Amino acid sequence: MPRAIFIALCLTATTAPAVAQDHRHPAGAAEKLGTVHFSNSCAAGAQPHLDRAVSLLHSFEFGASTAAFGDALKADPACGITQWGVALSRWGNPFAVGIRPPAQLQQGLAAVERARTIGARTDRERAYIEAVAHLYSNADQRPQTARVEAYRDAMREVSRRYPDDSEAAIFFALSLTAAEDLNDKSYASRLQAVGILEPLFEKHPDHPGLAHYLIHSYDVPALAPRALDAAKRYSKIAPSAPHALHMPSHTFTRVGLWQESIDTNIASAEVARQQRVTSEELHASDYQMYAYLQTAQDAAAGRLLAALPGIAARFDPQSTASAAPPSAGYYAMAAIPARWALERGRWADAAKLEVRPSGLPYVDALTEFARAIGAARSGDVAAARAAVANLEALRAREAALNERYWTNQIDIQRRSAGAWLAFAEKRTTEALREMREAADAEDKTEKAGVTPGPMAPAREQLAEMLLESGDARAALQEFQAVLVKEPHRFRATYGAARAASQSGQTAAANRYFAELVKMCGRAAAPVRSELAQARAALKK
Repeated sequence: MPRAIFIALCLTATTAPAVAQDHRHPAGAAEKLGTVHFSNSCAAGAQPHLDRAVSLLHSFEFGASTAAFGDALKADPACGITQWGVALSRWGNPFAVGIRPPAQLQQGLAAVERARTIGARTDRERAYIEAVAHLYSNADQRPQTARVEAYRDAMREVSRRYPDDSEAAIFFALSLTAAEDLNDKSYASRLQAVGILEPLFEKHPDHPGLAHYLIHSYDVPALAPRALDAAKRYSKIAPSAPHALHMPSHTFTRVGLWQESIDTNIASAEVARQQRVTSEELHASDYQMYAYLQTAQDAAAGRLLAALPGIAARFDPQSTASAAPPSAGYYAMAAIPARWALERGRWADAAKLEVRPSGLPYVDALTEFARAIGAARSGDVAAARAAVANLEALRAREAALNERYWTNQIDIQRRSAGAWLAFAEKRTTEALREMREAADAEDKTEKAGVTPGPMAPAREQLAEMLLESGDARAALQEFQAVLVKEPHRFRATYGAARAASQSGQTAAANRYFAELVKMCGRAAAPVRSELAQARAALKK
């Protein structure tokens, strides 16, 4: 895509109001969204529209759910609970890490006010409306974290007051996981959520929200295997929703089921393309690219990279219609080319990547991070130093936005890139210390759902640096630690094989080489040199 067009899109994203476009799913026999019944006091004519709207809401199809809630209001103009649904839809993906912009908050608050004006016929419906109001009320005075926690606490009370209301329990469970601090390694909120969701999933196996929220609640390395049943079922429950087709790949990525991730993201991207929700298409493409690269399917990955400008040309930064907000679209457009270079060790190519300003510091940092590592590892110290300085500037910009999570992520990238700069300058002891600190910091947090994984895991980089320093035994330990958290990663698996071989552990080296060959059963020519080495080692 021409640079001028890209910059124009970025400028539009920062100045235009965030309005949800009407991407309607065709209602009819062919549509499959799962089974949901949201009890309400509205007229009979509104019931099917309302149930469909809540089904779409559970799959984070926010543009379509907003339209469906509108259809229910047309059928019954006194159905105030419809505007609760619009308000919750306007909030967007609750797992999107980032401060909601003022225009989006205004839209949500307007829906809350409409709900109050129309009124609700029952105390239960009024409780739902007042709960969602916490997300928007006094946003100029209360930080977003406090409002998210207030919503969670309000939904806890709704669920307590109406114990027979399974929808209240489901939305409360979702709020528990969404409100959790990504630095909380106890996973207490997630475990409380699954304690609510699992029994309900047994009773309601066709409910889209139960499968969806179980995947999210288990979406950390220590818990991910428990989500496999929900992951395998969700795409069958709601195949008309692009996000339902994509979401299983969160689990597949966590456990290293790469082909399953590829297949479900191909399906998700296709449905997203048909429904014109391009952020979701880009998001699915990023996860797809990551999985291709772990299995050395470089020809397929290259075709996906070549298709990126065409997808980007259809990207509408004003749309909040899907689970993937505009920020996810920008993230994917920066991440895909960076992954293509870094995962394949094409350091000179990484150094030449062009930063395309998005207005989001943590997105622009992806490219600067790749440029810094690429420059340092290909010997261009001056370029590496400049990219590290740019990362520091981006970290400061993110901090000024009070985005603590992304500020920390950029800082980890800055430390990692700075370590490679020190290594290139022969300051080996300092480089290893800085990289270890970056790895320890990364282990204390969790990845956001916008990404399948770190652009380059800091501990994997530490292992590669140790290997280059001649300490193969220590490198092997670090590669093994990466594979516990990120199973079946190509670079970590190959690195473990190489480190084991260099430290005289031939049997272990052959196990890792065999795993690499098995992972890459669909690799096409030209074969990566690492894979060729693994095949040669096993022949011996």
